[in-house]
Amino acid sequence: GKHWTVHEVRALIRIWSDKNIQQQLEGTVRNKRIFEQVAARLQKFGIDRDWKQCRTKYKNLKHEYKSVKSAQDSGSTRKSMKFFNELDAILGHYTMEQASKSDN
Repeated sequence: GKHWTVHEVRALIRIWSDKNIQQQLEGTVRNKRIFEQVAARLQKFGIDRDWKQCRTKYKNLKHEYKSVKSAQDSGSTRKSMKFFNELDAILGHYTMEQASKSDN
């Protein structure tokens, strides 16, 4: 598919940062319906992406974020990514919760 622009990714992250969307995403694996909502909201910004593209981008961003985060946790500052701070605001608390769950 066509490459996501910075504007499109920002819009996706803005929608993703909605608490309601986050709760839905955290609670499910079968998330087509949620990404259909995300795609519909992107449409309002004039961004034409289908739910599959949204889900793929979401997964890729999340994966990239996690690998940067774990590199940083192990003391490496070399690895970084665009949108890290935006994603950290969304996922930072969540990964901390996950970490404390898996510790005990």
